[in-house]
Amino acid sequence: MKNPYLFSYLPFFTIMLFSLTFGVYTVGWSLGVFREIGLYSGLLEFLTDTQLKLFLLTIYALAYFMVFSALKLIAETIHETAMLFFYKSRPAEEGQVFTVPDDRGGKLIYFIGALVSAAAVQSIVWLGLVFLGATFIYFIHNTYQLHHQFSMMTIIGIIFFEVIVWAVLLFAVVYILLRLYNGIAASIPGIEKDQLPVGS
Repeated sequence: MKNPYLFSYLPFFTIMLFSLTFGVYTVGWSLGVFREIGLYSGLLEFLTDTQLKLFLLTIYALAYFMVFSALKLIAETIHETAMLFFYKSRPAEEGQVFTVPDDRGGKLIYFIGALVSAAAVQSIVWLGLVFLGATFIYFIHNTYQLHHQFSMMTIIGIIFFEVIVWAVLLFAVVYILLRLYNGIAASIPGIEKDQLPVGS
């Protein structure tokens, strides 16, 4: 019998890989900004170029690790909540006991996506597309796994619940960020109100 926990280490390495690839891009972007504002040469007086890149990579990778870990926790919570609301047992005559779908395939999908992201570290657009692509494929895989346990209406209910909750969360985050940006921009002299984004 195969060990069901054979792929339990994959989420950790997946988050590590995504954190490193996003961190590498952010280091390159930050160094470009430092050069433009004249801060780069000043930093080299205290650190070597290698030390500066290593320190920045450590900070960014740690920040991304926390973000991706939080996203994983939120996604699992939303999914489990949807299962709580929409789970209905199958008729007794089928003689089947509910079992949690095997998620090893889903873990492998994200791990492959993390490996692919290593080839896209030069572009935040491609990094984002790889992450979103892996998420979409995982969503399709997870939905397919559910059809063995639930009816089509239950699956549709689960999908709508998750989509609506994620949409509300993303809207709230974007709204808060816009409000903060507008508040900071409005406090800077020389910026007119009609130059601020919509929603101020």
